[in-house]
Amino acid sequence: MTIHLPCSSTSGPSAGPPPRWWRQLWVLVLAGGVLMGMALGVRHVQGLFMLPIIAERGWSRETFAFAMAVQNLAWGLAQPFTGMLADRYGSWKVMAGGLALYAAGLYGMTQAHTSTALAWSAGLCIGVALSGTTFGVVYGALSRMTGAAQRSRALGLAGAVGGIAQFALVPGVQALLAGTGWAGALLLLAVALAVLVPLALPFQDRGAAAAPDHHAPDHHAPDGAGRQPLHAAVREAFGHAGFWLLNLGFLACGFQLAFIASHLPAYLLDRGMRPADGVAALALIALANVAGVYVCGLLGGRHSKKYLLAGIYLARTAAMALFLLLPLSPATLYGFSAAMGFLWLGTVPLTNGILAQVFGVRYLATLFGFVFLGHQIGSFLGVWLGGLVFELTRSYDAVWYGAMALGIVAAALHSPIDDRQIVRTGLAPARP
Repeated sequence: MTIHLPCSSTSGPSAGPPPRWWRQLWVLVLAGGVLMGMALGVRHVQGLFMLPIIAERGWSRETFAFAMAVQNLAWGLAQPFTGMLADRYGSWKVMAGGLALYAAGLYGMTQAHTSTALAWSAGLCIGVALSGTTFGVVYGALSRMTGAAQRSRALGLAGAVGGIAQFALVPGVQALLAGTGWAGALLLLAVALAVLVPLALPFQDRGAAAAPDHHAPDHHAPDGAGRQPLHAAVREAFGHAGFWLLNLGFLACGFQLAFIASHLPAYLLDRGMRPADGVAALALIALANVAGVYVCGLLGGRHSKKYLLAGIYLARTAAMALFLLLPLSPATLYGFSAAMGFLWLGTVPLTNGILAQVFGVRYLATLFGFVFLGHQIGSFLGVWLGGLVFELTRSYDAVWYGAMALGIVAAALHSPIDDRQIVRTGLAPARP
């Protein structure tokens, strides 16, 4: 199926339409999924690096956790601005720059001999890089380059492709750690990310300047949508109660996922399980996420997205409760990993879909960036408090309980969201 991209000029004189085959939906889904999956996959396996790095450097878990917390916070703080850059200048430039910065951050980790240097490289540098290579920019570009009827499915497929990439990285990184050590593994990952830059080229989407504001399935924007400036779109979103409910609910998502991804391998070792069990758990989470994101993308095109999100948060809470209540064994660990993996990133296309449904796709990367900031504040707290609470109590139990409580709160926050399309008046009609 051919996706016809906007044909108006961009701000740059050298911009031109990409080769015709780059406009195919399968190319966009595959390129976006692999790029996003590799970026998220390297982040997903950071927990495997914690113990070897702190053992060699003589640091505490809290030191490593703080750097990861800075990464999550930097990601969230940068996301609105990288979203604006993508909306203004085109997504592919932001993606390419993000991959280069990511590679630089991984190299910097190998040279970090102080906690401050680790916070700069693994924290600030990689955090900003993630904002240009993951959900906000990739899903924003895909949403602009696909019609409303295809959008939810395209996002789900891209997420599934990304999940496969994440799954493949887990055993691959474990093999690299065993064969080259943690520094060698980081260097090879840096090279792998750098060579992915060409995958950004299909996303020459021209940014918001040429993007129609497809609000409804019939692709007719409401009155004034075509002329709405960025500052007006942001002000409109900030005045919408549902926008803030999404933001607060997404905080719980970030807390849960960042805590589990960063601390689950160490938690399992503390409970007497083998390092291989932690690797298998992360791999199973990534594998189950493939199915989960795709299913959530399909369901989001047919059912209420806000109620699907509420159900995901309640199901996560139930999975964590059972994991803590049942005796820890390989069977219970793998059951928990499969359940959490299925519920892992399905929240992202659904949240993105609500924003597109209510506000349109013209400034979707920017608006998602602001909502994602809430997610990353939660990620900062989940990673950092996980390390801090462990250092103070020698246990992760309090953090598990906090993650469950946040899941219940998030489910309650999503139910009252008004997800109806905004009808704009008082502006000039959109140009066809």
